[in-house]
Amino acid sequence: MVEKVIIIGGGPAGLSAAIYTAREGFQPLVISGFEAGGQLLLTTMVENIPGFPDGVMGPDYIAMMRRQAERFGARFIDSNADAVDLKQRPFAIKVEGKAYNADALIIATGANAKWLGIESEQRFMGRGVSSCGTCDGPFFKGKDVIVVGGGDTAMEDSLFLTRFARSVTIVHRRDALRASRIMAERAVSNPKIKVMFNSAIEEITGDARVTGVRIRDLATGKTAEMPIDGVFIAIGHAPNTQLFKGQLPLDENGYLVTSDEVLTGIDGVYVAGDVSDHYYRQAATAAGSGVKAALRVREYFQNKGS
Repeated sequence: MVEKVIIIGGGPAGLSAAIYTAREGFQPLVISGFEAGGQLLLTTMVENIPGFPDGVMGPDYIAMMRRQAERFGARFIDSNADAVDLKQRPFAIKVEGKAYNADALIIATGANAKWLGIESEQRFMGRGVSSCGTCDGPFFKGKDVIVVGGGDTAMEDSLFLTRFARSVTIVHRRDALRASRIMAERAVSNPKIKVMFNSAIEEITGDARVTGVRIRDLATGKTAEMPIDGVFIAIGHAPNTQLFKGQLPLDENGYLVTSDEVLTGIDGVYVAGDVSDHYYRQAATAAGSGVKAALRVREYFQNKGS
């Protein structure tokens, strides 16, 4: 059996694409992955998604989108895709050893935040630890927070957080920031921001929520405790593009390269969400690109006369 549409990914981009293609009558098959929902599953209250004036819990939002897609005929496989062959038609996708074929494919595999790799950051996820300053900054009004990282993302998050936080401390492993000169100068010159160079967080402490961190001075080896209300990890994201290496063009950071946001250069293969977007990385923008991909699929079948 050849599926009309297969969507790989179960976050806002994939689910929006599923809703739209299902309403078109394509009965899409969504390979949503073991951790369907993407980065929203790591969040608690989300307040910047249109239509939810009181906010919505990230997992609840994903569950509602999935129910909406299912209502129109979308089907789901909660497993990871193992391999993809875009050189043949119909396109071939393997899931746990089983082969699926599709006339059209939407790639919405997303990107994962890079983490420090310490146990305590996972324990306090959503309780003072975040990977998205622009998402969670408003929850830290009048608080003292740390941003871990030295690149442009860390500078952007730090500057954004000064709108809400009382103070922002940038913790960076090296003796100089990696950010572009203009971004580094903006951050360093902000009176709310200070930088700790040659430093690394060894542990995040607290009870119900984050209350502090233990920081190691990498030059001296000494550790010190620091009271803090929030920790933002801003050391980059890793797009989930391993399946497509050698088949689709990737940029220097591993993101899928597209034109007009969703086009891949292969007729019938479209992209949506953070797997190609390393700039906005918002649930609403991912959902919007999922809609664009779905409309391209509709156009694709109209042009084929099917």
